[in-house]
Amino acid sequence: MSRVAFRPVVRTSLALLAGTALTAPLALSAPAAVAGGAAAPYDVTALKVSVRAGDRTCEVDADLYRPLGVDAAHPAPAVMTTNGFGGSKADGSTDAIARAFAARGYVVLAYSGLGFGKTGCPISLDDPEIDGKAASQLVDLLAGTRAANDGTRVDFVTKDKPGDPRVGMIGGSYGGAIQMATAAVDHRIDALVPLVTWNDLSYSLDPNNADRTQGVSDPLPGAYKYQWTNAFFLLGEAQGLLHPGLSLSRAGSAGCLHFVASACRTKRLLDSHQYPADRTRAVLQYARSVSPVAYLKSVQAPTLLVQGQADTLFNLNEAAATYRTLADQGTPVKMIWQSWGHSGGMKDPAGGELDLAKGNLETSYVGQRILSWFDRYLRHQAAAATGPAFAYYRDWMTNGPAYATSSAFPAGGSRRLYLSGDGKLVDDRGEVVRDSGEYRNLRVPTSHSENSLAGMVGFPDPEPYDIEGTYLAWTSAPVQGRPLEVVGAPKLTLRVVSPQAERVQNSSDAANKLVLFAKLYDIAPDGEKTLVHRLVAPARVPDVTRRFTVELPGIVHRYQPGHRLRLVIAASDSAYVGNRGAKRVTVTSAPGDTGMLELPVTQGAVP
Repeated sequence: MSRVAFRPVVRTSLALLAGTALTAPLALSAPAAVAGGAAAPYDVTALKVSVRAGDRTCEVDADLYRPLGVDAAHPAPAVMTTNGFGGSKADGSTDAIARAFAARGYVVLAYSGLGFGKTGCPISLDDPEIDGKAASQLVDLLAGTRAANDGTRVDFVTKDKPGDPRVGMIGGSYGGAIQMATAAVDHRIDALVPLVTWNDLSYSLDPNNADRTQGVSDPLPGAYKYQWTNAFFLLGEAQGLLHPGLSLSRAGSAGCLHFVASACRTKRLLDSHQYPADRTRAVLQYARSVSPVAYLKSVQAPTLLVQGQADTLFNLNEAAATYRTLADQGTPVKMIWQSWGHSGGMKDPAGGELDLAKGNLETSYVGQRILSWFDRYLRHQAAAATGPAFAYYRDWMTNGPAYATSSAFPAGGSRRLYLSGDGKLVDDRGEVVRDSGEYRNLRVPTSHSENSLAGMVGFPDPEPYDIEGTYLAWTSAPVQGRPLEVVGAPKLTLRVVSPQAERVQNSSDAANKLVLFAKLYDIAPDGEKTLVHRLVAPARVPDVTRRFTVELPGIVHRYQPGHRLRLVIAASDSAYVGNRGAKRVTVTSAPGDTGMLELPVTQGAVP
């Protein structure tokens, strides 16, 4: 990404997170102009719609796209789309989505979400009771039962019954979670396509990957992901600078300029680096209450989940948790793991991948799946094939289809490797050597996975590293024969000894508990090492006197013949807030009592 002015780069990267250049807002004319001066097959009307959002009333800024030839006698189904965090209806990606579907005969309502662009009300984190109910009132507009502020009424959207328009939703990140929030409170929504979004914000911003029993949620706070959180918070608070003359309805509370009070209190707790039991429980509960994990039970709309493999903000585990919940309750759901996510700038998606800013729906695998999804559930084309249950992008494919598919998730089987005392990963417990290793944390980070802002504003990002004495590592023998393909979330089961952590085990402040960071490297024959997508698993150990399990972030990665796996547990990570105080950690291995790494594998083995 070239180094350009701060404002457009940040708006682009955080808005829909496709890494595209910010384009100029669409000129509102009828018919709309397109490249080359040709008339677009739709016209566009700018609307203001007053909605009730929580305890406030505010105006939503929207554009209504009407395909030519669509009228009351010839209605068409509708698609709603809105921006990612920090963006608006005019963002390049949001605008491109609207144009793409309008050109394909859909009525499209593109709007700036609450607290963004020229839409009023403070930022409320896609709360179903606020953002979801506000979006439901926009569904009323498409149903013709509510008028825009200028008196405009819509009578050209296909209806399943009076007051029930046929409408789907699509968008990414912040524009992805709003879909599930809306569908939870309004069952008139007929289809969803959330891209690169979250399942539980308490995990996204403060992840704990230790001893989870269901999904990504955990009752114990994790390690504060301060770089990502601060970037979004500052962008939210900067809305007054980015959009001068904001409505007074945008004013925040509890000390924040543009956030609702509960969101403000959440940020304040995370910044304190303290986790007192009562306060922490309340704050984490708020973060979960506005997250899909809390209300998916009410989502009935068929959902095509698209999540990015290059994503340290909302990793693949979040989509997997949403998928499992929807599938278990009988909601039609399928899932795609594409290449791009929030990390690395999201620029220039891999060849053949969906590029939202270009609208290449027909020529990309993900785009074709989206079109078929809406053909099936919005156009009611029974013959439209919605594809396999699970598909994933393989970055190593140079010939043939880049996507592999599976009729079920997870795909494949599993392989177990054991942590030997001599620093090896072995596939036979009998080969484990009895020995122990030790590391200590310092008061500054000694390991680096990523600079979360590197791809967003051009910050430098050194290669991942771990400083000797502050981590332990176990390395496999070289892969032989067929490549080893890992698809899913590896799991590490481990026992550690930490006298300092044990002494504060029962502290009323969870911040005193031991934190460690687990990660997997790919070691090439020449010694070059790769931390796949720079992903790590922060773990706040619930009880250092017991064995615990760490679920690592999901990956899709091929270990080529001659390459080795390296498991690392580190004392710290520069992208997270870690341990309070110095803590020595020892890991002991013995044939009958050792750590175990379980890999989800679709092909190959480790000798």
